[in-house]
Amino acid sequence: MFKLLIELFLFYLLYKFIFELVIPIFRTTRQVRKKMNEFQQNMNKQAENNPTSHESAAKPTASKPKSDDYIDFEEIK
Repeated sequence: MFKLLIELFLFYLLYKFIFELVIPIFRTTRQVRKKMNEFQQNMNKQAENNPTSHESAAKPTASKPKSDDYIDFEEIK
């Protein structure tokens, strides 16, 4: 009788472990992968539609600074 109770308890723990931990983690992982793939596809589409914005952001602008934008450095002792 005691052995049967232990086996039933172990089956219960196994059931709880599978249905409350393993399956939710599996579903969440699958959902996150799906969302990441959708996000990656959207980013790729945006990059294909607007390639010049990425190129212009990579080029540094070569404008000369104005002389009144700078403050002279004075060393404090």
